[in-house]
Amino acid sequence: MGRVIVIEFTTLDGIIQDPDGSERTPKGGWAFRYGPAAVAGDKFKLGEVLDSGALLLGRSTFQLFSHIWPSRSDEFSSKMNAMRKYVVSRSLDRVEQQWNNSTLIEGGLTDAVHHLKTERDLVVAGSISVAHALMQDDLVDEYRLLVFPIVLGEGARLFKPGQYSELELVNVGRAGAAALLTYRR
Repeated sequence: MGRVIVIEFTTLDGIIQDPDGSERTPKGGWAFRYGPAAVAGDKFKLGEVLDSGALLLGRSTFQLFSHIWPSRSDEFSSKMNAMRKYVVSRSLDRVEQQWNNSTLIEGGLTDAVHHLKTERDLVVAGSISVAHALMQDDLVDEYRLLVFPIVLGEGARLFKPGQYSELELVNVGRAGAAALLTYRR
């Protein structure tokens, strides 16, 4: 049985919105201010999951990634491009031609995830609406959070106010100026 792994760039105060500046929010781009040591390559320590797992992406993240990754050819980018990708969207009709190995999820997210988890690990990158839906249905097995030394005070959060979750810290590491924290249910 595979795992659902949510990976997110986050601030010390739990903001995950616009780490790369692509949303053009006033405080966006905060993760990339710390240079490539914090964001380049496999900073989430996915390792073999990059070879055997699949990405589970919402429409916005999929569209952003499909413009970034296909033109890159370094080792990490090649693995991202080769991975199977599942896209959750109510507005897209097709995704296959935008980024190789991409499939649009038909039907409900929960049923699709239950089925896909029997085959492989699923990595939710960004895609906050997908992460929130999976969290609500108690389908997230692991969180890998790259925490940056910045406080924004406002913006979208991974964990919503009033949400209760007990997690186990299983790993702490450093990626440039950020800390990688891995939690499991």
